[in-house]
Amino acid sequence: MAIPIPDPYGLELQRSRQSFGDPLARSIPTHITLIPPIRVTPAALVEIEGHLREVAAQERPFPILLRGTGTFRPISPVVFVALAIGISECENLERHVRRGPLERALKFPYHPHVTVAHHLSDELLDRAFKELSEYEAEFPVWGFSLYEHGLDGVWRPQRDFAFGAGVSG
Repeated sequence: MAIPIPDPYGLELQRSRQSFGDPLARSIPTHITLIPPIRVTPAALVEIEGHLREVAAQERPFPILLRGTGTFRPISPVVFVALAIGISECENLERHVRRGPLERALKFPYHPHVTVAHHLSDELLDRAFKELSEYEAEFPVWGFSLYEHGLDGVWRPQRDFAFGAGVSG
């Protein structure tokens, strides 16, 4: 489950990720993760989608302002575009999504971000950090999407969950 980054920003950041040589750039749409990929059975998916509809119905749109870069190094070789506005709303949404059938223990505290370089050399991670250090984009968040992580490694949107409205797509 993730908040998709709308175009033109999603496409801009995906192209940047490609330019840094990140092999996942073409496979993973630009997003803010709510729940990372997990394995679920078809029966569990029905319950999960019901839960996600309930969560989305209770939420309201909110603004996101992406500004500058951050990194999880040395813990994890990741460079990301940071949120300047929308952090608390993403944290609240993540808490609500990670309940019921999606209740999971976290390995790390939840930190909303947009990954732009992952598992690359230090030189490329430094380049990504520097090149996007002044990046800025603002957009409204309308809801979130459920993705399927295919056997080919590609994330494909399966359902959209619009705030205040339930499910579409």
